[in-house]
Amino acid sequence: MERPLLVYTTFPDAPTALAIGEALVRARLAACVNVIPDMQSVYAWKGAIERSTEVVAILKSREGLADALGAALKARHPYETPIILHLPVAGADPDTAAWIAAETGPIDGP
Repeated sequence: MERPLLVYTTFPDAPTALAIGEALVRARLAACVNVIPDMQSVYAWKGAIERSTEVVAILKSREGLADALGAALKARHPYETPIILHLPVAGADPDTAAWIAAETGPIDGP
């Protein structure tokens, strides 16, 4: 069975993260998107140190969809340079891996 993949990204707010997350789940590129609100970020951007409140999103998918998921996420993302980190999963509960595989990929039926 294909290994699960976690994708880490951030968004400016929860409504944006949830809307994009839902689109990616509906497209079967992710089985689930966890949105974690109120993260405080400090980062370097264009020569300055910035601070902002963001939300974290963790997308549950599988390795074979890494490129398609990354491209779809980047196309929908509001940031000029979104953080998209593919985090390979070393191991997973077999039922979890099977659920992710079943909920991602081609849509069954006509």
